[in-house]
Amino acid sequence: MKSEVTQASGHSRAGSVGRVVVAVVAIIMMAITARLGWWQMDRAQQKLALQAAIAAQAQSEPLDASRLPADEAAAQAQWHRPATLRGQWVAKATVFLDNRQMRGRPGFFVMTPLLLADGTAVLVQRGWVPRDQVDRTRLPSLETTDGEIQVEGRIAPWPSRLTQLGEDAPGVIRQNLDAGAYARETALTLRPFSVQQTVGPVGDGLLRDWPVPAVDVHKHYGYAGQWFTFCVMIAGLYVWFQIIRPRRLRQAC
Repeated sequence: MKSEVTQASGHSRAGSVGRVVVAVVAIIMMAITARLGWWQMDRAQQKLALQAAIAAQAQSEPLDASRLPADEAAAQAQWHRPATLRGQWVAKATVFLDNRQMRGRPGFFVMTPLLLADGTAVLVQRGWVPRDQVDRTRLPSLETTDGEIQVEGRIAPWPSRLTQLGEDAPGVIRQNLDAGAYARETALTLRPFSVQQTVGPVGDGLLRDWPVPAVDVHKHYGYAGQWFTFCVMIAGLYVWFQIIRPRRLRQAC
């Protein structure tokens, strides 16, 4: 009899420990999933703030050459702001960035430095041209005006870097464009940003449907909903298997 009581007591203690462990695990998982849900909500709010900042910058007064940012930190504060610049194309330094898309089609971003009156230069993303489907090394002939011109555009980060094996050799067609190496190659003093040209000569063959940075707010709301759903599911499963179901079993006995 004594051994049976001892055994029953042991089972009771083991059951109590098991219930505590399950409760702790459930609480931890609920806390993690709820935290992830709120993190996604916070990310959505950050993206909304970014979207508002981009819209506000786009409505700002255009910058001229005298007010261009001089360092990277100042450039980031001016991203997406309109700019109207006067200078001369450095046509010999033109680069075609490969594997860039516009309107869902593969092609090239055309990059040409604009030499300003103070001797510095700004890399201008002039537009996009399609790739020749037969000979991908065949490039379109672009008219590059000699003498002083006016470029209308917006301040933008340096062109995004795509994944590649090895480094690009100097040439007209490249996968990526490293700012430091390009400055040394061209012997130009480049500003720490680029300008996406938004208005160009009629009939120059360049598309300028530059994409607005994706904010993907709805994606974050969707992820938040999933995490909150997991949190509620964990709570529901715990209540069912640890409270309701055992109580029903005891009542049935």
